[in-house]
Amino acid sequence: MAEAVTRVHDCFRNINKKYYREGNDILFSHLHSDHWAMFLYLVSNTVYRAGDENVAAKLFILNKALHGVDAFYGIGLPETFLFVHPVGTVLGNAKYGNYFVTYQNCAIGATESGYPTFGDGVVFYAKSSCLGGCQIGDEVVFGANSFLIDKDVPSNSVVIGQFPGQKIKPNEMTARERVFGWL
Repeated sequence: MAEAVTRVHDCFRNINKKYYREGNDILFSHLHSDHWAMFLYLVSNTVYRAGDENVAAKLFILNKALHGVDAFYGIGLPETFLFVHPVGTVLGNAKYGNYFVTYQNCAIGATESGYPTFGDGVVFYAKSSCLGGCQIGDEVVFGANSFLIDKDVPSNSVVIGQFPGQKIKPNEMTARERVFGWL
């Protein structure tokens, strides 16, 4: 538990937003469901890494039941990530870069080509999805309702629209600026 609490602290210290900070103080509230969902993932993953898959599975199921988020204990979310109203979100066994963000109803999963690999600062807005062996660069934003399958995206891009007609546009803000509150 001590290691999981340290991981929560390390994650939250990089989030400079209301409900996560008060002045220089880091805030964690078990009554804030986004905090709780992130905490339960971190506890389940920490327990899993320590070798207790039985307890990890129970914590994963609890998180799924309470928050409707499928963040399996065996996936490797980065040191700093953010769940924003994560209900309906499914996070597959992708490789996640630091400063990863997901909003509600997002899906990350595999096709025959494998799972995606994400750089740092990737943001998934509501109902966005990325499936398959995509190579996603740093500072990529998936716009609301975007859907990408088996397509690489260069760094500093915004994905809009749905497969197969999605478009990739330039992104001018980093995840730290856009979501984490650091300007």
